[in-house]
Amino acid sequence: MDYDIKDISLAEEGKLKIEWANKRMPVLALIRERFKKEKPLKDLKIGACLHVTSETANLMITLKEGGASVELCASNPLSTQDEVAASLVKDYQIPVFAIKGEDRDSYYQHIQKVLDSGLQYTMDDGADLVSTLHSSRKELLPNMIGGSEETTTGVIRMKAMEKDGKLPYPLVSVNDANTKYLFDNRYGTGQSTIDGILRATNKLLAGSRFVVCGYGWCGRGIASRAKGLGARVTVTEVSPLKALEAIMDGFEVKTLIEACPTADVIVTATGDLHVVREEHFMAMKDGAILSNSGHFNVEIDIEKLEKISKGKRRIRGFIDEYTLENGNKIHLLGEGRLVNLACAEGHPSEVMDMSFANQALSCEYIKNKAGTFKNKVYPVPKEIDDEIARLKLESMNTAIDVLTPEQEEYLASWDMGT
Repeated sequence: MDYDIKDISLAEEGKLKIEWANKRMPVLALIRERFKKEKPLKDLKIGACLHVTSETANLMITLKEGGASVELCASNPLSTQDEVAASLVKDYQIPVFAIKGEDRDSYYQHIQKVLDSGLQYTMDDGADLVSTLHSSRKELLPNMIGGSEETTTGVIRMKAMEKDGKLPYPLVSVNDANTKYLFDNRYGTGQSTIDGILRATNKLLAGSRFVVCGYGWCGRGIASRAKGLGARVTVTEVSPLKALEAIMDGFEVKTLIEACPTADVIVTATGDLHVVREEHFMAMKDGAILSNSGHFNVEIDIEKLEKISKGKRRIRGFIDEYTLENGNKIHLLGEGRLVNLACAEGHPSEVMDMSFANQALSCEYIKNKAGTFKNKVYPVPKEIDDEIARLKLESMNTAIDVLTPEQEEYLASWDMGT
């Protein structure tokens, strides 16, 4: 079995982490139990480009139990948990190509390794696997039956490909499932982003001025968690509607250039390019902390920050201190990569349970209906979304009411007024 990981001797520690996560992922465990019996993914070759974490490991094990052959590479150079990668290789015989801190060349070499497996289905987080397949490995396209995309950034890229007529095969937008973005993006990103900032800095957030760039579901989660810890939160936006929502949710809204001079912490969560630029760096106060919670390290113009700085040093494990010409110091966390995984462990297992349940069931859905789809981005079917919510409630020992026949008739009628 071919693989490329940091150290196979880390496997014992990794297996314990995988088991710990598994106990907190009951929905995926139920799916795995069924997959083991029914083998719905038999003979399917899956290439996965995801964050190599203990939660992802449980998804890979579930897919393998379902009969698939699976290979995994990282979707971000800093998100890999090396001990988990080691355990997947040693204990579960799943090929992994990922090393925390790998350079750009190694990152794409690992993607190519997964593509070498002769895959039929892609499971992506950020769309690097799909875009690499489309750009440099087109000979593999005839074998593809479909794929799925985990995150907002990747869905944006896939929909852009579809619009341009470049989408090479049908893809399911897992990110847009209600049981994904309403929970993973909001509660998962909210908690794990704050966790990453605190682990990196050990800063007291209470009383600090905390700026969130972007008020999508990830930004909402970050803002609410920061507020819960006592931070004075400001939101920056380009959408009038989202800015208005932020105000109605009790947050101050400013332009970023207005917010920079007093900001203690700035977090980007937009999915866009160069949200924080030179004019913002120059407006920041001495000691400002800067981090990114978007998928790619493009939201902060790091290249420009390097150019306008007269000095740089690694002042703490995950903190690079840049000294500007005016003497002010800016502290960049996790090299500008997504802070929750660069500086911490990513989303809690409980929320990834639903996200990865969507991945597993979407894969089964595409395989069962292979050949019936156009090259489009498809939503997760409502019945899958609802079933995951039902299973999650069941795992939490929570019951809900059921409509009476009279209520169902009333909701379906048009002639029963006051």
